[in-house]
Amino acid sequence: MLSATSLDKYRFSRALRPFSFPVAVIACLVGVVAAYAEGYWQPLNVALILMAGVLLQAGVNLINDYADLPLLTSTDAMQDRARQSIRFNFRAGLLCFMLAAVIGLYLISVAGLVLLWISLLGLLGALGYTLAPIQYKNRGLGVLLVFWLMGVLMICGSYLAAGAPFDWTIVWISLPVSCLVSLLLLSNELRDYERDLAEGIGTLTVRIGYQQAVYLYWALLGAALLLTLLLRSLGYLSLIWPLAGVLLLAIKPCRLLQVSAPERVALTPATARLLLGFGTLFCILLVL
Repeated sequence: MLSATSLDKYRFSRALRPFSFPVAVIACLVGVVAAYAEGYWQPLNVALILMAGVLLQAGVNLINDYADLPLLTSTDAMQDRARQSIRFNFRAGLLCFMLAAVIGLYLISVAGLVLLWISLLGLLGALGYTLAPIQYKNRGLGVLLVFWLMGVLMICGSYLAAGAPFDWTIVWISLPVSCLVSLLLLSNELRDYERDLAEGIGTLTVRIGYQQAVYLYWALLGAALLLTLLLRSLGYLSLIWPLAGVLLLAIKPCRLLQVSAPERVALTPATARLLLGFGTLFCILLVL
């Protein structure tokens, strides 16, 4: 029997998951700002890049629950409402993908075929997150593939769409933020660990166990900081000391890793604030 609390997660406002939008905004901004630092600036393209990034993120979020449909087999009114909500959200998600694709086609016409391949990979990855037959979320691959799809590829794609030619430098620059993008998804898995375990959803956290996933959380956070130090040593950043202030934002999510499941609901928003704070300062440092 589906509870009212479980039904609530299928509401459009919940399914949209606006707390995750910093992923798209920061990833796109890093690419745009890196292009700006190289002397490439096209305001219209920048606005379209940010719009397409948010639409793509919204689409991923809205189709996320579509795989739950086979689990809702009862004919009671509550499950019927849940099915209606999931189908509505799925259609809204596909609309987001279509709008993002229209914007993408224009940007590809400006930036060239390299952006086309990046866009196709990103779109296939977004659709395959929860949809059969791929469903890489349920195969324990979400944290790894989000690093590439919503991190490296989105940053590199934004860099190209902003008018800059491809350079391996942008791949290096994308790595610290990509670690934090994966960190946000991992925080979502940690938050939902007990429920996913009970429902047989094979996320990475369920497969390796909660404590091992906590160690991975710390490792990704440490990797983001170490990669930033590496970028400074290679001369890609002129200074990094302002990022020390972001460590304060890491205190709360690290503390929430050790609390009970009901308290852990705040973990994902806290990690999103960490990503947003780090990404904003990182963009400023790229310009400097």
